[in-house]
Amino acid sequence: MKTYTLTLLALMGLSGNGLCQKALIKSQFDLAGKQARVMLADIPAATPANARVVPVSPRTLNPTGALQLVPARDWTSGFFPGQLWYLYEYTHDPEWMKQARTYTAKIENEKLNAGTHDMGFKIYCSFGNGYRLTNDPAYRDVIIQSARTLIKRYKPAAGIIRSWDHHKEVWQCPVIIDNMMNLELLFAATRLTGDKTFADIAVKHAQTTMKNHFRPDMSSYHVVDYDTLTGKVIQKNTHQGYSHESAWARGQAWALYGYTMCYRETRDKAFLEQADKIAAYMLRHPRLPADLIPYWDFDAPQIPNEPRDVSAATVMASALYELSTFSKQGAWYRSKADRILDNLAKHYVSPAGGSHGFILLHSTGSKPANSEVDVPLSYADYYYLEALLRKQKLEIK
Repeated sequence: MKTYTLTLLALMGLSGNGLCQKALIKSQFDLAGKQARVMLADIPAATPANARVVPVSPRTLNPTGALQLVPARDWTSGFFPGQLWYLYEYTHDPEWMKQARTYTAKIENEKLNAGTHDMGFKIYCSFGNGYRLTNDPAYRDVIIQSARTLIKRYKPAAGIIRSWDHHKEVWQCPVIIDNMMNLELLFAATRLTGDKTFADIAVKHAQTTMKNHFRPDMSSYHVVDYDTLTGKVIQKNTHQGYSHESAWARGQAWALYGYTMCYRETRDKAFLEQADKIAAYMLRHPRLPADLIPYWDFDAPQIPNEPRDVSAATVMASALYELSTFSKQGAWYRSKADRILDNLAKHYVSPAGGSHGFILLHSTGSKPANSEVDVPLSYADYYYLEALLRKQKLEIK
């Protein structure tokens, strides 16, 4: 009888936890829908009447608390359309598809912008999700053209895709760890066309980055500068982290997500091992707070009196859910991702109707530049919804 009672209680606990997790997902998507409606209503008033370059997507709140929109060329322009696609995916409400199509269309011309490496962020988060959910052939064409544009930045001698074109007085050919996120677009282009060129470039970039971006403890440099004639590394430093040798939190999250994705696309065990090592560095770090929402840099000097970066937490959670499906440490990763989402939902969300429609508060864009510190950010919201959807799919299994 004692054994039966304990077993029954255990089953009841598991069932209750499952219901609790479903309730969490529902409550957060309900909030996301309310906030998206607020944002859609506020966007017209935030759009300048005579702007030379028309802004198309919300990015953050400016220092006065006003909604800040950005033009299509901004690296964050694809996140709001992507967020709308995720709302459609969860709710199946055609109104969200309509809004997603409207805001996705606003950035289509970026498919020809060879002056940026951020094609994946912009195009794959918007058109990529749109194509996945609708099979619209026009979206397929945009994805392919965007990949063709992106590989124009590939430097064969160095084996990398150039990141920035700015600060030419500082770097000859900089590659930032963020660029791992743009490789997903190239893998998609190979699937859609059968042309291995795109995937081969993505793999080479990931391999070169794995070789040159990581320290022995598996933390990542933010920026690595290359000589494009010889392929040699010129310097390793940071732009958004605390110091050249520090571990900028979102950079570590980009790396975790990027190598997890590369393993999914290639099944190359080297990428899985890399993702496992990055996860261990982050999750076991002595300066990771108890709630698992990182400070903006793991080496920031005034911890615990430093700003958090919720965007790093949402990227990490989304990556951990996917990594949990590949790794032997999957249960541990999933439990950590669950904890991140639980804490975000309890302590980091905006009150319904507030923050001009952003979902999450307390992200950090660039602390060294004193830019976007302790504010909502569109990409924090995007990866939050992605993490919730990934969690839902795992709950269903």
